[in-house]
Amino acid sequence: MGSCGCLVVEKVQGHGGDARGNGNGRAECWCGSCAGARRRLETMFPIYVMGSSRARGLPDSAAGDPIWEAVKSEAKSEAEKEPILSSFLYASVLSHDCLERALSFVLANRLEDPTLLATQLIDIFNDVMMNNVDIRRSIRLDAQAFKGRDPSCAQYSWALLYLKGYHSLQSYRIAHVLWNQGRKVLALALQSRISEVFAVDIHPAAKIGEGILLDHGTGLVIGETAVIGNWVSLMQGVTLGGTGKEHGDRHPKIGQGALLGAGATILGNISVGEGAMIAAGSLVLKDVPPHSMAVGNPAKVVGYTEKEDPSLSMKHDARRDYFEHVAGSFADDKSNGKCLLCRKCYEVKLG
Repeated sequence: MGSCGCLVVEKVQGHGGDARGNGNGRAECWCGSCAGARRRLETMFPIYVMGSSRARGLPDSAAGDPIWEAVKSEAKSEAEKEPILSSFLYASVLSHDCLERALSFVLANRLEDPTLLATQLIDIFNDVMMNNVDIRRSIRLDAQAFKGRDPSCAQYSWALLYLKGYHSLQSYRIAHVLWNQGRKVLALALQSRISEVFAVDIHPAAKIGEGILLDHGTGLVIGETAVIGNWVSLMQGVTLGGTGKEHGDRHPKIGQGALLGAGATILGNISVGEGAMIAAGSLVLKDVPPHSMAVGNPAKVVGYTEKEDPSLSMKHDARRDYFEHVAGSFADDKSNGKCLLCRKCYEVKLG
């Protein structure tokens, strides 16, 4: 435990220094300041955090791999219930010795085409995942995000085998590693194929955190210089795009714990703050403050979220009493020169 009482995380061998490891092998506080982050972690990552004084980037050999063990158990059970799927489940899960190899097999068989064979893709995917600790951690935390936040994902194996939001996200992660290795043509070829198969278009240079939920995924577009923090949830049809032909840093930056509703469009090098909620169908052209709710076309801040990050609660709606209050007082506020866009005025109005 850190001096502040927060959970600490050991640096994993070969894992670059970040918020979880300081790069010199010493353990650091995960959140750096408050116990609220620990509560969020315990809610979000129950398998790798709860019940232990230390959370490791990957399970060690003694503890096993709880996600992989769950996937195998689920696959065996499903094979018994649906014998017609037994060959599929054996080939996709039960014939492999780890989650990485199973995922490589599943993705390769989804993304193959006549000129890019599944056997070739399996070799590429295995090489990337088995040698990259960041991806090995992310595929597990993403699986927990899907199971924990998507009511239709009742088992870890469902994310691995059937959910294209999960497939497209992990395929992007592989393309991102290839891009950073200088294999940009191969990364772009994968991006093109991912877009064709999953209807999800994520540029391989974009930076996406872990514990991510792409719910449905269809129609999602994420541009080259976009940055998405940890624990973010994105619904179908979200666009993180530019505003024209400008070069350089031109795409949105999404803070951790944000929730982006279905069909939300966020354009330009702007920031959506930590824990913010963007309502479905909104067009966002300006910065959105942390823990705020933005609604409309163009989007305006209409209130502030509760303490829990909306990406974890998956609550897409503002409180009814707030909108009733706004509807009844907007005209008076406008005539008196007051605003609805800052937290100070919001809190005064509620008071």
